[in-house]
Parts: sequence; C-alpha cells; structure tokens
Amino acid sequence: MMGALPQPTEFKPHAVRQDQAPLLLRAARGEVVERTPVWMMRQAGRHMQAYRDLVKDYPTFRERSEIPEVSLEISLQPYRAYGTDGVILFSDILTPLPAMGVDFQISEGGAIAISPIRSREAFSRMTGAGDFDPEKNVPFVGEVLSKLRLELSNTNATLLGFVGLPFTLATYLVEGATGTKTNFAEMRKLREEDAKLAHDILQHLAERIAQYAIYQIDSGAQVIQVFDSWAGHLEPHEFDTWAAPYQKYVVQAIQDARPEVPVIIYMAPDSYSKGGALIERLAASGATMVSIDHTIDLSVARSRLDAAGFSHVGLQGNLDPAVLCDGTPDEIVTATNEILSVAGCKGHIMNLGHGIEATTPEVNAALFVKTVHNFKH
Repeated sequence: MMGALPQPTEFKPHAVRQDQAPLLLRAARGEVVERTPVWMMRQAGRHMQAYRDLVKDYPTFRERSEIPEVSLEISLQPYRAYGTDGVILFSDILTPLPAMGVDFQISEGGAIAISPIRSREAFSRMTGAGDFDPEKNVPFVGEVLSKLRLELSNTNATLLGFVGLPFTLATYLVEGATGTKTNFAEMRKLREEDAKLAHDILQHLAERIAQYAIYQIDSGAQVIQVFDSWAGHLEPHEFDTWAAPYQKYVVQAIQDARPEVPVIIYMAPDSYSKGGALIERLAASGATMVSIDHTIDLSVARSRLDAAGFSHVGLQGNLDPAVLCDGTPDEIVTATNEILSVAGCKGHIMNLGHGIEATTPEVNAALFVKTVHNFKH
C-alpha cells in the first residue's frame, strides 16, 4: 500500500501584477527586468529530504515521474522550499521513448537500460510503433503540466518544460545505456558503418521530440529547455553533421508552432565543449537563450556571442555546482554576485553550470536563491 503524499508546505508567493508576465518568462524573452530570475537544473530531486522521503513509498524513478500526483508534488518542492522563479516538470528526457516503441528502465543509481537499436531491423520497433501521440501515450505529462500551471497562477513563477535533443537521445538508443563509460563507442560505430541508419534515427527522433515539446507547451509550459547533454563529445565537424541539424529542426519546429515561447538550449561540458568551445554553434540552433556550463566565464560567453552576431541570444547560468555543494556561505555568495554583476538585468537567467549535485545541502541551495533575489543591479 502506497503511503499518502505529504501535505504541501506553506509558501507565500511573491505578489505579481496581473497585467504582467512572470519574471523568468520576461527575462527569457530578452526584456529588461527588475531583478534576475533564478532556478536550478535538477532542482527537484535527490538533494531534498522531502524528495528522499517520497522514495520510500514510490521506489522507482518511473513511478515518481509518471504518477501525476507524485510528479506534481516533486516539481513543486523546490519552489515551496526556496521560492525559485522557475518550476520545471519532474520528468526525464527518456520519458517519451515508450510512446515511440522503446521501453527503458532507470535504476536508483541512474543507470539506463534499453534494448539497443543498431540495425534496420531493430529500428523497425520505432518505425512500426504507429503515430506518435503524446496526449494518448504520455498523458501524465500533460496532466502534471496543466496542474502546475494552475498551481502557479497568480504567482511570479514561470513553468518550464523540457526535452532531450535527437543526438543525445540517439546515444541512449544505440548504446542501450549511458555511453560515457565507452566514450559512445557504439554510436560512433553506427555513424561510421551505417550513416544512413544513424541519420534516419536522428530525423525520426527530431520529428517526435518537436511534437512532444509542443504538447508540453499546449499543456501549460511557458518556456522549453532543450538538452543535448552528450553532443559535447563530438568534434566540431562531427557536431555540425550529427547534432546541429537536428537541434535546428527541433528548435525551428517549436518556434514555428508556438513563436511566443522561449527556447533555452543546454549542452554539458565534455571533451569538445569545455570552455564554451561550441557556444556559437548552440546559438546558431535558433534558440532564444544558451544555458552555459561553469567552465566558461559568463562575460567571455557574452562577448563571443556578440562578436558572432548573436547579441539577441540570452544567457542562462552559470554557478559551478561544486561551489554550491561544497562551498562556504561566503564563497557561494561571492561567486553568485560576481556572475550577476557581469550579466546585468537584461537577457540573463541565473542557474548552475550543470545539474545540482545530490549531496548539496538544502541550506546552500536556499542561500543561492536568496542571494540572487537580493542582488541589486
């Protein structure tokens, strides 16, 4: 018998003008804002005791992300605890895969298990799965987003949805797991030995992921973040062939269908993306904002995008999550204020350079959010 969900903790949202869009949404659109908005990638999850308490009754990740009332509660936990300006759906980039004919499992340690797709025959599991219908096949996603949007009405918080981009999703399909341990050997092998199949998988994913993002928007998401987490292991010329075209496809499809919704793109620091090596390419995706990791100074990122003709593209980030996890209060405040002082009050959302670490003390997360809220430009 599953235990009852804990009652929501009391949280008094900031007063909001009814004639004005939420703060983070305005910042994402490039408007001058009264203060910098803040949220944290992976903010809903293991670093919070309230989340760990739920694990006792809902022991698998898929239960927690696919049972609507549980996902709803988890999504709201950091907002209630810290007053973040963004609330992001508690889910996973792999969540839509079963609706495409591909099942998956996630262990509590984060290990992914998928029956790999490395042949045309295996790919037929996807091509033969029928029409991709997220409203029918992943209805819990829309239900949670709709309820979150209602919960956040009359507050200054913005609701974010998210999707994985085709290259990153394809690595899971081809590797059958997270490919970092083998340096994505199976994905590289497929690209070299059957490029046509690799491109067909990527295009198949691109079309459905775009549809999935639009479904999230129509269910209540006000901003969409798109993740190409593993594209940074590609050399620049490989990135241009295997990641960039499909990033552009998804972003353009979202913007064509819902032009009022900002799109934020993020790629984790990896072999060829550290130091912001590929940020101009990310900006070229057409995204509204680039979420930068912590291996590049924000002022350098801003200068480079401006020089490359992307002065209209905003930035999100980029406190080092290790500083948030292990830093002293003074170190957290100083590092946060340094970023804010450089970024200014236009075209910036404060965040981390990577997802929050599971061992981060909640008091540190609260201090980070409070520091951003209190900063005066």
